[in-house]
Amino acid sequence: MLHAPTGEKLQALHLHGLVAALEEQARQTSYTELSFEERLGLLVDAEWTWRENRRQAQRLKAARLKCAACVEDIDYRAPRGLDKSVLRSLATCQWIAEHQNVICVGPTGTGKTFLACALATQACRRGYTACYYRAPRLFQELALARGDGSYRHLLAKLARTELLAVDDWGLAPLTAPERQDFLELLDDRHGSRSTLLTSQLPIAHWHECIGDPTLADAICDRLVHNAHQLTLKGGSLRKTRTGLTPPAVCES
Repeated sequence: MLHAPTGEKLQALHLHGLVAALEEQARQTSYTELSFEERLGLLVDAEWTWRENRRQAQRLKAARLKCAACVEDIDYRAPRGLDKSVLRSLATCQWIAEHQNVICVGPTGTGKTFLACALATQACRRGYTACYYRAPRLFQELALARGDGSYRHLLAKLARTELLAVDDWGLAPLTAPERQDFLELLDDRHGSRSTLLTSQLPIAHWHECIGDPTLADAICDRLVHNAHQLTLKGGSLRKTRTGLTPPAVCES
C-alpha cells in the first residue's frame, strides 16, 4: 500500500489521478511484471486522463446546456432532412477551429435545441469553451448588464467564449436595444469565435425580424455568410415521444 506521508504529499500536489493509479498498482500484483518506466508511464497517463476529464466536466458545467445531448445520440430515423455526413463533419469541430458559424432553422419540435446542445457538448469534449443561451434570456441579461454597469464585462466574457449557442432566435421582432446588443456581440466575435444559432424563422425573413435594414445587413453579414446551414423539416418529434395514449376517435 501507499505510505501515508507519500500519499499526503501527492494529494497536496493535487496529483489525485496519480494517487488513485498508484494505489491500484499496489493492489494488483500483475504490475510487478512491468518495468519502472512502464509503470511510471501508466501513472502519468492516469494523471493526465484525470485532469482532462476534470477540465471537460468544468467546461460542460460552465456551458449551462439546456439538455444532456451528444452527437452519438442524434436520431437520423425521423425524416427531417438531417444529413449524417454533414453532422459527422461538424462533429470534428473543425468549423470552430476556423471560426465559422452554424445556423439551424426548422419548425418547432424538430430537434434544433438537441442538435445545438450536442454540438456544444462535442466542442467541450474537444477542449473548446462553450455557452448556451435562449435568445430571450440572452437579451434579458444584456439589458440587465446595461443597467448595473456590467455590460462591457458581459460582452467581454461572451467574446472570449469559443462557441456561443443561441437558441430560439427570432421568436419575436427585436427591439432597438436588442438589435444594437446583438450587433455588438457578433462584431466582437466575428472572425475569432464561432456562433451556433437556432431559429424557427427562415433566414429569408430575418431582416423583417431584426427591423432596422442597416443593422439587419450588418448582423446577417457577420452571422450568415460564413455559416454552415442546417434546414430541418417535418412534424414535431415531441408528439411521437410522449408515450401518452392517443385520443379516442369518436364514432358518428
